[in-house]
Amino acid sequence: MLSSVYQFGIRLTTISLACMDKDMVNTLISEVLCLSPRLTRTLAHILHHKTKGNQLFFCQLMISLSRDGLLRPSLSRRRWEWDEDKIQSRKLPDDVAKFITGNISRLSNRVQTALSVLSCFGASAKISLLEALETKLGMSLIDSMEKAVAEGVLDKINGSYSFGHDRMQEAAFNMMKPEERCRFHYKYGIALHACTLESHDDAILFTASNQFNRGGPQAVEDGEKFALIANLNFMAGNKAMEMSDFRAAYD
Repeated sequence: MLSSVYQFGIRLTTISLACMDKDMVNTLISEVLCLSPRLTRTLAHILHHKTKGNQLFFCQLMISLSRDGLLRPSLSRRRWEWDEDKIQSRKLPDDVAKFITGNISRLSNRVQTALSVLSCFGASAKISLLEALETKLGMSLIDSMEKAVAEGVLDKINGSYSFGHDRMQEAAFNMMKPEERCRFHYKYGIALHACTLESHDDAILFTASNQFNRGGPQAVEDGEKFALIANLNFMAGNKAMEMSDFRAAYD
């Protein structure tokens, strides 16, 4: 993806994020919990040891601890409290991807299915597109996305649902069997093609074409559909040319 951007001569600034040290983890926990760094130091050392200071791992672990009641607000003490022994003894995988996958697997089947649908469109998708897809497929997508937002798996920004990290999108995508992915891409392409006939929305047209292409010819069971897909790609290419989006037209 970055290589494609470089080809167009766009100047980019690369920012490398190093893992956090113990002091940085302690400062972050102290500010989040509104407690003195002296009170959070032991907890910070435990979490730093478990996450090695990886930002994504740390954020996901904090959410997990809160969800499981190991990190909780105390009304009587009017502050956050935690169980250091249970947190210390909690077993975690060494790979952050496995930890994220484990968190996703704890969600309901309906939410997991919705995340798999979203992952087929990349890191994010417009809410309007998902609403159209929800109607055509008869699936509960938006409500499930909202639950995923509440769990910290998705972000809801500027009219889109997006994964908080590419590892999350990868984990959701990998929940589908490799041989099933092309069929799902094709299924979503068919549903969105029906939407383009009603709305004449260029964004949906491009997305439908992309889904067909990602599914590949092996996903097409009805030979007559090849003409439909070819025509849709032709329409999307012409529209991209009209918009001077030559890269999209080539794709």
